[in-house]
Amino acid sequence: MSAPDETRDPLTIAEEWMNGGRDVAIATVVETWGSAPRPAGSHLVIDAEGNFHGSVSGGCVEGAVVAEAIDVIDTGEPRMLEFGVADETAWQVGLSCGGRIKVYVERLG
Repeated sequence: MSAPDETRDPLTIAEEWMNGGRDVAIATVVETWGSAPRPAGSHLVIDAEGNFHGSVSGGCVEGAVVAEAIDVIDTGEPRMLEFGVADETAWQVGLSCGGRIKVYVERLG
């Protein structure tokens, strides 16, 4: 019996999706500063329809990464994304403290 998808490695899911004929991108946290919900090396796999598995941050950042990944799948051009919240504005958007993350998005296959 296999583990539920929620507990499986996003890289394994990416391989299965590609083997199933899906176009896939992978987003990887490459750097963090300050408070970041996911550590460097965290992955989010995304297909051309916007399905995703894994996590690079959560909330509105994850939605933005999925949207960028769909464009990366379409163009084949990788990109580096950077997201951050200044400490003084963090409370206003519901974050307990500021932080930044850098996410690299590339098409697989």
